[in-house]
Amino acid sequence: MKWFLLVFSLLTVQVALPQTIRPTEYEGIGITGDSADVSVPTELGIVLMGGSTDVDQALQWMISRAKGGDVVVIRASGSTGYNDYLYRLGPVNSVETLLIDSREKALKESVGKRIREAEMLFIAGGDQWNYVRFWSNSEVSDAIRYLIDEKKVPIGGTSAGCAVLTGFIFDASHGSAYSKDVLKNPYDSTVSISKSFISLPFLGNTISDQHYSQRERQGRHVTFMARMLNDGKVEQAKGIGVDEKTALCIDGSGNAYAFGTNLVYILISSPLLPERCKPNDPLTMDLKGKAVCAYIFKASESGTPVYNLQENPPGKPTEFWSVSKGELKRVKNQ
Repeated sequence: MKWFLLVFSLLTVQVALPQTIRPTEYEGIGITGDSADVSVPTELGIVLMGGSTDVDQALQWMISRAKGGDVVVIRASGSTGYNDYLYRLGPVNSVETLLIDSREKALKESVGKRIREAEMLFIAGGDQWNYVRFWSNSEVSDAIRYLIDEKKVPIGGTSAGCAVLTGFIFDASHGSAYSKDVLKNPYDSTVSISKSFISLPFLGNTISDQHYSQRERQGRHVTFMARMLNDGKVEQAKGIGVDEKTALCIDGSGNAYAFGTNLVYILISSPLLPERCKPNDPLTMDLKGKAVCAYIFKASESGTPVYNLQENPPGKPTEFWSVSKGELKRVKNQ
């Protein structure tokens, strides 16, 4: 028995991951792997993850594009839970978490410098309003744009981290929005939409939503799109809804794949304005029952092909969505 315990103890030591605590000048709260910075070529990729259990295959897809470089996780709450998890998923030099939980920290040059050194960036879940109010027009947002435009690294996020990656953000500045409420009043105070502080390709006129089917967010998502149209923010609104345990991955050419176990929804509105979109009045966005074309894809471990987001969706929509007097209707396309 003593011999067995000794062998088990030695094996445990051998598989322990190297961990260090970073200095806090750039708000690093812990690192797994090699603390020395490396520089390797990378491939652009975008991951929109719907929350709850993370999707290993989608994160491995990101890691394959990081080419063994350094992964940086940013968040405004929480701890270093992603460090060991991501380090074990694939070959990377290190995984480090930065806690950027104030405007003061987001404005630090050292924070921007550390983010720029990443070969992969992941935005954890939390509260997207914190991300918007702390990180907009800061060293953080400047560094993220550098990673996208110049360095072309894979970037992804889950839940609130996913919400801030599309061109328009439901920013939750007045708390969460509920479908049953905002369909009855599309100008409810909870319908707060910001322009993104991150400029990602293929997602400019798009707003995302997460925990999608599980929290019945289809109605509020269509309301967000109605407001984007009615307020003159876009000429045609698009939406990406991602279920829990599911992720949409988009490569540098715009090809999209659905990884995980549940559904991804791609919504495309008619360019026509909603028939009735006013404060304290139920939304009507009907347009003969075809106000929104919904393309619905079942995710898989191997990645279900969606389509190239630079192009028009192939084939017929899965469903047509519309709203009449505050009631969402979904009709299967025959």
